[in-house]
Amino acid sequence: MDDELRERVEREAEKHALLNAVKYDSDADVGAVMGPLMGENPDFRPHGDEIPGVVGGVVGRVNDLPPEEKRARLEELAPEELAEMEAEEEADDRTLPDLPNADDYDEVRMRAAPNPNGPWHIGHARMPAVIGTYKELYDGSFVVRFDDTDPETKRPDLDAYDAILEDIDYLGFEPDEVIRASDRMETYYDHAREVIEMGGAYTCSCSGEAFSELKNAGEPCPHRDKDVETTREEFEAMVDGEYSSGEMVLRIKTDIEHKNPALRDWVAFRMIDTPHPREEASDYRCWPMLDFQSGVDDHLTGVTHIIRGIDLQDSAKRQRFLYDYFDWEYPEVVHWGHVQVDAYDVKMSTSTIKAKIEAGELDGWDDPRAPTIKSLRRRGIRGSAIVDAMLELGTSTSDVDLSMSAIYANNRDVVDDEAPRYFLVRNGERFAVEGGPEAGHPAIHPDHEDRGDRTVPAADGVVVESADVPAEGERVWLKGFGCVRREGDSLVHTDDTIEVVRSGDVDVIHWAPAEDNVSVRMRTMEGDVTGVAEPDFADADVDEVVQFERIGFVRVDSQGDDESVVYWAHE
Repeated sequence: MDDELRERVEREAEKHALLNAVKYDSDADVGAVMGPLMGENPDFRPHGDEIPGVVGGVVGRVNDLPPEEKRARLEELAPEELAEMEAEEEADDRTLPDLPNADDYDEVRMRAAPNPNGPWHIGHARMPAVIGTYKELYDGSFVVRFDDTDPETKRPDLDAYDAILEDIDYLGFEPDEVIRASDRMETYYDHAREVIEMGGAYTCSCSGEAFSELKNAGEPCPHRDKDVETTREEFEAMVDGEYSSGEMVLRIKTDIEHKNPALRDWVAFRMIDTPHPREEASDYRCWPMLDFQSGVDDHLTGVTHIIRGIDLQDSAKRQRFLYDYFDWEYPEVVHWGHVQVDAYDVKMSTSTIKAKIEAGELDGWDDPRAPTIKSLRRRGIRGSAIVDAMLELGTSTSDVDLSMSAIYANNRDVVDDEAPRYFLVRNGERFAVEGGPEAGHPAIHPDHEDRGDRTVPAADGVVVESADVPAEGERVWLKGFGCVRREGDSLVHTDDTIEVVRSGDVDVIHWAPAEDNVSVRMRTMEGDVTGVAEPDFADADVDEVVQFERIGFVRVDSQGDDESVVYWAHE
């Protein structure tokens, strides 16, 4: 690239590096700069191989500036972008919309109703995030009800009950009450008996296909007009397990000519031969459908406001028929669209993730490639970072896209100030070091001089990443050590000052000792990466979040004599 183009690249890179650094109040990141830089300047693309090197030098210079100088320089270079960014940050402090008719209730009481067929994927975090926040806003109550009355199609996983409660705790919320629907079977039976006595339900032995034809034609089932006594007897036979799966159901009478066929005489109870995995519920064979079970529970537990997917609008309409029989008042309902999450190759589906684990394609629910809450937790993502990202989605009825970058940005705000810095070198090339000090002494944290420095030995040689190796005769700045020039297989210390970096003549790179180092395996969403870290990294505590400079934040998973394992969080 010629000098004029290089100057343009440096100018644009400096602007985006400053925007990145000021927005997140941390060091700028090369990867975060490259995207907007290349997107706004398509004429840079033919020089894509050269530009990262130029950007790296600019980012190094920006990161050496104190925070107040970064902002001052950005205001000088791009005042409009700075003003727009600060306005967006102020707008992001918005709260959730008001709940409908909240003032009409003595207490706002909401529920999360998970199906415990497996641990939660990321999308599941939205419900407790929003409900837990509404609880705090209204000084209300938060009920967790496990809707586990389908022991066959969505078979409960015994480990999932506690796993889901752990996820809710990790997100920062504590339910006021925890209910398992499978503990409440007699309650559902009693309410079914009441509806039967009212003439509002009937037992039906039609096949699914036969009833569907009648329903779609708006014609009544031949069992619809059977007397209450017969329905009562046949329902008790269902409860006693005298019918096999598919042989008999209990239907709620609605309007057989209703304009929406899905609401016509819906099934309230069915027979299931598969025993429930919970021992306490394993003897039951007559199980309530979700609309009946959930409708009864919402009333009996005092739920005032329900949040559910827009695709479940028919559930509220079916349940209103049931509420009319009992003369109950239906809760307020907020419908919202589905959440789609980017950045994963694995579908955000409990059954899909479970199948991949069983097939050995994923190591478990906390595999970094899995779009699960357990995975994010193991990677060092704080629960509050997920909650804040979910709240920003609001409660729109439209489907919404959650960018993982939003979670990462939130997490960076939380962990950056505390995370100590270390060097990790991947695919390193070894060089002897001639001259200079015995060791480098980079800061433990660039914004906190009081935390001191690290000691990174250099006397026995160093390793640098292949992408950072300078050409013969070229100089680089080993961070915390000084300027060196490549001469064959050696890096020779020079007397250059930091001004060579600030002027843009020399790039800043990270490095590690060739001998006294720590072997590291970094687990990422793309697979495992190995490398060596500086010796001080051995002192990092398990579960601590640290930053590998120029690479990203990681959570320390284990420290061993032969190898340390970390989980990559984000840049």
